[in-house]
Amino acid sequence: MFRAQPMSRVTLWLLATEAADAALLLARHGVFAPVSAHDERMPEAPAEHYREVFQEADSRLSKILEHCHIDMPPIPADAVAPNLQELNELNDWLKTLWQTCSATNLAEQRIEEDRKRLAALRETFARLETLNLDISRLFKPDSLLDARLGQVPTANVHRLKEALALAGYLLSVFDSHEGQAFAVVAGPRGGEEGMGGVLSQAGWRDLPVPEELQSHPEAVRKFLVREGERLETSHAAHCKVISENISQFGARIQGACVLLALARPLAEASINGVRGKGALAVFTGWAPKNALAELKQALEARFHGRYMIEVRQPNVEENGQVPSLHNYPFWLRPFVPLVKSYGIPRYGEFDPSLLFALTYLLLFGAMFGDVGHGGIILALALLAYRKIGQVAWVGIMAGVVSMGFGLLYGSIFGYEDIIEPYWLSPLHNPTRMLTVAVLFGIGFIVFTLLANSWNKLAAGHIGEALFDSTGLAGLFFYLGAAGGLAGQAGMPAMVHHGSLAWSLALLGIASVAVFKWVETRASLGERALVTAIETLETGINLFANTLSFMRVAAFSLNHVALALAVFTIANSLGMAGHWITILLGNVVIIVLEGGIVAIQALRLMYYEGFSRFFSGDGTEFVPLKLVGIK
Repeated sequence: MFRAQPMSRVTLWLLATEAADAALLLARHGVFAPVSAHDERMPEAPAEHYREVFQEADSRLSKILEHCHIDMPPIPADAVAPNLQELNELNDWLKTLWQTCSATNLAEQRIEEDRKRLAALRETFARLETLNLDISRLFKPDSLLDARLGQVPTANVHRLKEALALAGYLLSVFDSHEGQAFAVVAGPRGGEEGMGGVLSQAGWRDLPVPEELQSHPEAVRKFLVREGERLETSHAAHCKVISENISQFGARIQGACVLLALARPLAEASINGVRGKGALAVFTGWAPKNALAELKQALEARFHGRYMIEVRQPNVEENGQVPSLHNYPFWLRPFVPLVKSYGIPRYGEFDPSLLFALTYLLLFGAMFGDVGHGGIILALALLAYRKIGQVAWVGIMAGVVSMGFGLLYGSIFGYEDIIEPYWLSPLHNPTRMLTVAVLFGIGFIVFTLLANSWNKLAAGHIGEALFDSTGLAGLFFYLGAAGGLAGQAGMPAMVHHGSLAWSLALLGIASVAVFKWVETRASLGERALVTAIETLETGINLFANTLSFMRVAAFSLNHVALALAVFTIANSLGMAGHWITILLGNVVIIVLEGGIVAIQALRLMYYEGFSRFFSGDGTEFVPLKLVGIK
């Protein structure tokens, strides 16, 4: 759980003619992640053309499936991958079939465009229909009548009607919609120029009338009916063609789905590099150590010795290239995306997922400890479970932990006098709360320094693990200085060991200074300056990070202070106002402070924890898998 599964470097040699079957076998087991490997002895890419043909066929089949709506059939357990010749034949057939389908598809697109135009015509005619006149007569160029159709804001209709009346024009509203009035303006021809200015000032916009609607309403109605029937007839004809295609080629299309699913593993493996030379092909990649025995058995059962496999353990220099594979228990998985949002654990590196989950919940509960508020968070997370899935478990566990700290603090919906605290009340014991928060911070930082030392040792950086400011030397300094300060503050356990603690701190900081001096490659003056700055930064950063944990106590006090503010306002109001204020105040506390506390807990984990030991630059293990069509 704390480290990735041990991986092995696997190199598989076999005949190039059997590369597709080998890739399919690897994909069926789902334990082999191919990687590019430079080998001068294998300069060729035997699967490159195979991938190109696959991509063409895959693209055509995807379009055909969208057109014909055929479901992906199950893949038989004993099916074999197609060779290049079979893949070429399938691609040619799909090309011919798509030419037939695309003609139908283009016709359907034209029908859909005509449907949209017909819908727009119907919408426009619905407005013009109330006029009950032949629109073409209204706009005759040789008519003595000057007429316009358009729309104007409803608020401007009365004023516009009066202005037009002065020029001898009439305005008649025949429809209105969403603050816009649709109207016709008519008057004697010859005053168009003056009328145009009046209309423009009123916000008038001309309503263009399509040619199909410039006729008597009855004729337009018949045209719209005929056009609708024509489109439905055409659509039915194309549906019949699609249905005939499915009936005639459905089984073969499903077979194509299976063949391309079987060909996909080699096409994907060739992207990362299936190398070869002549009749030989080589697969190179990573596989979990515990899966190798079963993989070897499968290879032997399929190829009967017509292969050679080489397995070796990764060396220290390869740790940054080895993919990481982690198996998490179900209750920990909802927290993994929060860890991966920072980065992927490098192979061999300490995996912080469990530390993150436990510490994040502990910090959230300590800062937001309340039985009632935690119960509300728990209830909301349970209600949202069907919508957000496993992510809801973060809210569920946060609510439970908040309720637990609420019992320790004796707080329920901000009331501190209903139940007795099982531990302490932050309001009545602020100093103790601050002390506990700082001690927790010290323990957390100590753990991160140990984790970083472990990571450095695993990566082969022994000097950094022992003598760097984030290694064991930094840990000795931190523990010694923290113990010395605790003794000066009067902590009984450290009063008589102050000199020992300061000696340990001196030893640690001296080791850091010597290491920085030796590590720095520069002139004497520059080396001295870098060493002094790096050494000083060690102490400043460690104790600044420690003081950051005081916010845990600050937010626990802030929770109580917000509740007191709500009670103070509520007590100054009448009965109804009192309970409304209590209700709204608790909603504000849950939403506002709950969100802030969730962010602050995340910040402490990322910046005071992960930044100290977690590189997050690893690669996730992505094996070949047997999947259906895209």
